[in-house]
Amino acid sequence: MTVRCNTSSQVGAGAFARPAERSAERQALEDRKSEGGTSSRQPAGRRPYRCLAVLLSLLGCARPAPAQSFNAARALQYTREVVAFGPRPIGSPNHKKLENYILAHLKNDQVEDDAFTADTPEGKFPVRNIIAKFPGTRDGVIVIAGHYDTNYPLRNTGYVGANDGGSSTAILLELANQLHGKKRQGRSVWLLWTDGEEAVKDWTATDSLYGTRHLADKWQKDGTLRSIKAFLLADMIGDADLNVDRDTNSTPWLEDMLYRAATQLGYQSHFFARTIAVEDDHLPFVHLGVPSADLIDLDYGYGNVFHHTPQDTMDKLSPKSIEIVGNVILETVHMLDKTSN
Repeated sequence: MTVRCNTSSQVGAGAFARPAERSAERQALEDRKSEGGTSSRQPAGRRPYRCLAVLLSLLGCARPAPAQSFNAARALQYTREVVAFGPRPIGSPNHKKLENYILAHLKNDQVEDDAFTADTPEGKFPVRNIIAKFPGTRDGVIVIAGHYDTNYPLRNTGYVGANDGGSSTAILLELANQLHGKKRQGRSVWLLWTDGEEAVKDWTATDSLYGTRHLADKWQKDGTLRSIKAFLLADMIGDADLNVDRDTNSTPWLEDMLYRAATQLGYQSHFFARTIAVEDDHLPFVHLGVPSADLIDLDYGYGNVFHHTPQDTMDKLSPKSIEIVGNVILETVHMLDKTSN
């Protein structure tokens, strides 16, 4: 994804601390960097999360992954198959092949699309959001989203977006496996493969998020938005060195719920080591009042060195990272099923 992070007001000195299990080599690099005058990477507001995690652990509250468990090996294989199509920017033949690949996976499910033509700085492009709907027994809808397009400006560089575009496509495909052929004993879940997330030229409010801006507006006009209880977004979640950022543009209570879910599963050290503001596919829904949270690790490689480069390849990913995010999403959905509103 292309994204702008505003850290000026949210991240001060020490705002970039890493989890304890980072490699000794990487820690040594950061220690040397810190000695040179750079921040110590300790996030504002991290201490309460650590204290909560310790307390829950002492009380024996941590529990294993839910019985409806995420299949990490299968999700990684989906990522590999997605990447095998090559670059997948909007309007490209490879993008169309990926659309068909996703739809083939959902052939026995209730599927809708939101297709339109986007006006961009580089001309008109077809955009297609894909929505798979899995009904539940309770009122309200939980949307789980991730984008499937890859960066357009990098289309001729060999860029395949294994993490940025690939992992988000794959995690939704595996979540669909958890939902196939059964009515949920909870709220309805809609899986949303968003399109046109990437900027076509330069990231601005009008050159980005084409798919979700269109869909959020459509759902507001037809009344669908009123039924959405939460919007969970997964983006860049395959990084072998996983650390999901806390996003100040997301809804605070939903971010807190994600952290509680991660803590219950014993994954809290992979969450919220730093706090930043992220512009991503959740923003159009945030702006319309939908509770939303972005699960994103925007530190891909040391200093985010692999983001939007041809080095965003399969060897940088880990099935464990995708599994962690997948299980945290499932646990959060379980929590949302129990909420009263």
